Amino acid sequence: MKKNLKYMAFAALAVFSSCTKQLDITPEGSPSAQNFWKTKEDALKAEGGMYEIYNAEDFYGRGMFWFINASDDMVTGRNKPEADNIKNFNRTYVGGGYTETQWSMRYAIIKRANDIITNVPNINMDESLKKQIIGDAYFNAGLVYFQLAANYGSDKAGVPIVKPETDASQPIPRASNVNENYDYIISLLLKAADNLPLFSAMKPADYGKAHKTAAWAYLSKVYLFKKDYANAAKYADMVITSGQHDLVNTGFADVFKASNNWSKEYIWSVVCTPSGGGTGWGSKLPGVMLTNKAWGIYNGWGYYLPTKELYDSYEAGDQRREATILKPGDKFMFFGAERSFTKDGGATSNYQFKKYMEPFSYANPIPTHVNPNGDNGTTDLNVPLMRYAEVLLIKAEAAINLSGAGAGDTELNKIRLRAGLGTKTGMTIGDLKRERRNELAGEWADRHRDLVRWGDAQAAYAKPLHDFDGSVIWPARTFNPQVHDVWAVPQREIDNSAGVIKQNPGW
Repeated sequence: MKKNLKYMAFAALAVFSSCTKQLDITPEGSPSAQNFWKTKEDALKAEGGMYEIYNAEDFYGRGMFWFINASDDMVTGRNKPEADNIKNFNRTYVGGGYTETQWSMRYAIIKRANDIITNVPNINMDESLKKQIIGDAYFNAGLVYFQLAANYGSDKAGVPIVKPETDASQPIPRASNVNENYDYIISLLLKAADNLPLFSAMKPADYGKAHKTAAWAYLSKVYLFKKDYANAAKYADMVITSGQHDLVNTGFADVFKASNNWSKEYIWSVVCTPSGGGTGWGSKLPGVMLTNKAWGIYNGWGYYLPTKELYDSYEAGDQRREATILKPGDKFMFFGAERSFTKDGGATSNYQFKKYMEPFSYANPIPTHVNPNGDNGTTDLNVPLMRYAEVLLIKAEAAINLSGAGAGDTELNKIRLRAGLGTKTGMTIGDLKRERRNELAGEWADRHRDLVRWGDAQAAYAKPLHDFDGSVIWPARTFNPQVHDVWAVPQREIDNSAGVIKQNPGW
């Protein structure tokens, strides 16, 4: 932590170009604080620098997704011992490469955000632009703090709170509990919302920067995790009544078309491009989830394959199932030709997630839709982190917890109707759990964390997972709620802090 807090924001400052191009990352060397933070251009470069780490392979490409892979919705698609240890809650994964950098990358963003919050107010520049940049910093800090707190924090200990005024030369101990983190995150997101414009007021060149309803949406989710259902409902309602958002009404599959990157369903995504600067930009998840070697046409990675448990959880007639999952024999378009789905010979499952495949459907999709480099499988589809549908689900969950069965019917029926299902009345928390699973499968919403916070993880993971033909592809696992409710603090952070940061008990 001591080393990570010294990570200066000047290492890779960037400026936004447009919504269709890579955020042009321009190395700026290491200018000192004395000759930086002088102009509007400095402020914009610092703002862009917060997003530079989004391009890291392990940030939104796979990395933290190994934690999501723990759920009953998916299995590790190829032989990966470290990934298997994560999924099986074996402490031998601690210190490995896949997730060890999750902590430091997010604290690097917090450092960059804190530098903006400290220095940009003193720059002589347009006040509305200044306010937006400061709001963006508060939002990014709040977002990555939430990701850290939800994964590593519990009632036993939170994660270190590094404020703009914190002395970066000293290691910072962990917060006393995760609610202390949630309260700080709430304060950051409230400041973000106060400073940020509505998305409809933004220029297309600024799409991908933070906006007001994104801050409200994450406030609702933080309050949901905090089990403050009244405030979760309040901020979800603020998004719902803002007039800024709606469901894509042409069908569930259309949500995952690049042409709908900035639809009204958009709230927060990883901005992606297949060929910006020749390297692509954003999340590699579309390539990571594509069948290994992609039938000899493209370098798919073949990770995170669906289970029969997920497939069978959908109601008959639910259009989300076929839009989410490919199974043997399913027809789909790939590089301009219709194919019948077959798995790679070494795959652990006969299923594949379909949500991120639209860019691969076109004839000659490289480089317009798909990255020429299969080792960096970005596409022109922005990978969603928060959709309007999730806000409706948050509102429904909060309402049911506050007022009982039926209180979330309005929101849940909007989602069901879009999925081609009939409306229902008196829906319970069990209905909510199924709708959340079916709507958000394979996304960053993170079913594993849902199962943990609902208290369902132990029972769910005590059951084996199955393939298309009913064979077991993952044995039952032992989940100890007193240990595995959080992930292990990366060992290098404990070492860097000289032991000031303590490991989560049991890991």
